[in-house]
Amino acid sequence: MNPVVVENLTVAYQKKPVLSNVSFEVPEGKLIGIIGPNGAGKSTLIKAILGLIPKAAGEIKIYDKKYRPKDRVVGYVPQRGSVDWDFPTNALDVVLMGRYGHVGWFKRPGKKDTEIAMECLKKVGMEKYANRQISQLSGGQQQRVFLARALAQDAKVYFMDEPFVGVDAATERAIIELLNELKRQGKTVLVVHHDLQTVKEYFDHVMLLNVNTIAAGPTEEVFTLENLTRTYGGKLSFLEKDQLIVEQK
Repeated sequence: MNPVVVENLTVAYQKKPVLSNVSFEVPEGKLIGIIGPNGAGKSTLIKAILGLIPKAAGEIKIYDKKYRPKDRVVGYVPQRGSVDWDFPTNALDVVLMGRYGHVGWFKRPGKKDTEIAMECLKKVGMEKYANRQISQLSGGQQQRVFLARALAQDAKVYFMDEPFVGVDAATERAIIELLNELKRQGKTVLVVHHDLQTVKEYFDHVMLLNVNTIAAGPTEEVFTLENLTRTYGGKLSFLEKDQLIVEQK
């Protein structure tokens, strides 16, 4: 059973399709990169799968069922820029939010939940900042806290929206190490990603998206110059052999 199956998904804003007839299946226990130019609908795809925005058409199943927010099989790390970092709460409380699916929204997390949250902070190197207000953390530290919150959910499938954007090299290495640990545990992780230079290193599978599904499958088969040209059009520029950049226009 595939963890995520999307069939003919269409999402429109003011009657203009942002995603059109998108279909793909996600294999279990893999790191999947969602790749495409600005405006391709990558973040919209994740939000539509999670029911955060309405779809115009199509079917979405997670482990062969329609996803419900109260289900505990999904963990989500949103774009850092979409979060209100001035909200008065500390790092530990943010991570404890990931436990609400286990304890219920109207119950307080117990000692065991706090221990789990602290262990998750430790895994991302943030345990000594547990009582620090999130507004006082750097961008990379904030991202690590949100990753810890996702870990605390103990999900089967994780969706991460541009987790590497705006972080330093050390944080990026910590994130990819964490993603590989999740994969070793049999988890499935879908990541919206922009840096084409690291796609082959980071991901087992990729999905190339530009409003429609351009291609999806194992990285070595799908991440080709032909498919990238179809995805990005004339925005590809070569640095040297096997290296390329994308000029976003």
